[in-house]
Amino acid sequence: MGACALILLVLPATAQSRSDARLGAELTHHLSIMKKDRQVLRFIEAHAWLLSDPRFAAEARRQLRLHTLSLKRAERKATATRLAIVRRSKARHLAAVSAASPPTVICRLFGSYCGQALAVSRCESGLRTDAQNGQYQGLFQMGSSERRIFGHGPTAFAQAKAAHRYFVASGRDWSPWSCKPWA
Repeated sequence: MGACALILLVLPATAQSRSDARLGAELTHHLSIMKKDRQVLRFIEAHAWLLSDPRFAAEARRQLRLHTLSLKRAERKATATRLAIVRRSKARHLAAVSAASPPTVICRLFGSYCGQALAVSRCESGLRTDAQNGQYQGLFQMGSSERRIFGHGPTAFAQAKAAHRYFVASGRDWSPWSCKPWA
C-alpha cells in the first residue's frame, strides 16, 4: 500500500477520534461547571442569612443569580453535548451495520430468527444483494409492490431491514416467500 493511501485511511479515523475527544472534553467541562454552580447554590441555601444581612445581601443575590443562570446554561449545553455523542454513536453503529456482510446484517436485524432468515435468503438469492429474477430483487427477492410498501435499497442493511418489516407484517412467518427455512 502506498504512503498516500495509508494517509487517506488514517486521517478520517484520526479526525473522528479528535472529534470524539472534543465532545468528551466539552461534556466534562459542562459537568464541572454544573458541579461548581451547585456547590455555590447549596452554600447560599445553607447560609440564607447572607441574603438578609445588609453587609452581604447585594453580593449574595448577585452570586445566586449568576450561578442559577450559569447552572441552567451548563445543563442545556451538557444535554446538547450528550445528544451529539449519542447521535455520533448511532451513526457509527449504522455505518458498521451498513458495511457488514449480508449474513451479519441479517442476523443483527432478525435476531432469534437469524437461522431461518439466512436459510430463506440463501435459497432466494444466494445471499446476493444484486440478485434479480424478473420483478423480484435483492437478498429476499421481494417484488415491486413489496419493495414499495416495505422499502428497499442497494445495501444488505436496506434489503434486510425491508424484509424484516415484511416478515413482521406477515405475522413473523415465512408465508410470503417461496423458499421456507425448513425446506
